[in-house]
Amino acid sequence: MESELKSINPQPADQQPEPEPDDSPLLKSDPKTPEPETQIPVSSQTVEEMEQKYAAYVRHDVYGTMGRAELPLTEKILLGLGLVLLLPIRVVAGTIVLVSYYLICRVCTAFLAPNTEDEQEDYAHMGGWRRAVIIQSGRFLSRVLLFVFGFYWIVETRLNNEIEELLDNETASGDQSQTEDSERPGAIISNHVSYLDILYHMSSSFPSFVAKRSVAKLPLVGLISKCLGCVYVQRELKASNFKGVSGVVNDRIREAHQSPSAPKMMLFPGTTTNGDYLLPFKTGAFLAKAPVLPVILRYPYHRFSPAWDSISGVRHVVLLLSQFVNHIEVTRLPVYHPSEQEREDPKLYAENVRKLMSHEGNLIRSDIGLPEKRIYHAALNGNISMPTVLHPKAD
Repeated sequence: MESELKSINPQPADQQPEPEPDDSPLLKSDPKTPEPETQIPVSSQTVEEMEQKYAAYVRHDVYGTMGRAELPLTEKILLGLGLVLLLPIRVVAGTIVLVSYYLICRVCTAFLAPNTEDEQEDYAHMGGWRRAVIIQSGRFLSRVLLFVFGFYWIVETRLNNEIEELLDNETASGDQSQTEDSERPGAIISNHVSYLDILYHMSSSFPSFVAKRSVAKLPLVGLISKCLGCVYVQRELKASNFKGVSGVVNDRIREAHQSPSAPKMMLFPGTTTNGDYLLPFKTGAFLAKAPVLPVILRYPYHRFSPAWDSISGVRHVVLLLSQFVNHIEVTRLPVYHPSEQEREDPKLYAENVRKLMSHEGNLIRSDIGLPEKRIYHAALNGNISMPTVLHPKAD
């Protein structure tokens, strides 16, 4: 037995064979050689660098990154009370409001075929009492839903009341003066903070949105989006379909600029932020050369931020509905009329509108977008082995 144990005992350190020298360089000079996909530890310095680079998506409320921070005792008690007392009531009330509006839309679209031009499907150009009922009930119930979610007051600052009255007059007579026609915006331009933005704009102006094509197939929401006149696009496919959607959007903007009864287009940046930043707008929507109405949304908070940045949808809804009070502030700027130079250069037009909104709303301009948001989310979820997470490719 002893001989067997001796045979498996390791050799002494001085008798072990020396390792072969490795002449390979520490850093490979060939950038095309792929690196092995190993798990890269994220140090505190790396986290700080990521939060600085993707600052537009970093949460700063009590609930922290991804809404999973360790809460103080007081916040735990308040959250527990909200989960027990508020969440069930608000879920039931919100469902009742949603189903009620769906039934209204179902009645108003009964025996009618949707508009299917340009590979779209909507009821936006439906007229008469049907359209009036859809708009008025939609605006009212959207405000009711915001109330159910805890937005009891909405602080609005209107810098040009005359234009606002013209914008909100969906049933205005066709005898409009040439001055009013030139003042009427074709689109509403807004920063994007949360899915709650859509509810506010529905309650205020009831515009049409750009949405993924899959939204049209969702239960309840699908029919409502068609009554809104949403322009559907498959964002993952950047082929001729994108050009077609851009053309539809510009046609809608021109039509809304010329006709008071046409639904206006609502244009957001590519994705939501934490509310402190303003991302670039798609320049294709400014090809219509029509005036636009800039609107700035803010969600002041003390504990939970309604911004939908680095938190999952389900967790965000649960935490939002568990807050006793939520706040929203709105600033509506005067209608922006493009100069001759901006009319010829849609990129300049879009950037100048963005600069104005950034200045008036005290927002920080950032040039990152949805791809960077996905990278940041991947890192937060532990997918740090991706080579583009910590060292994304240059644009």
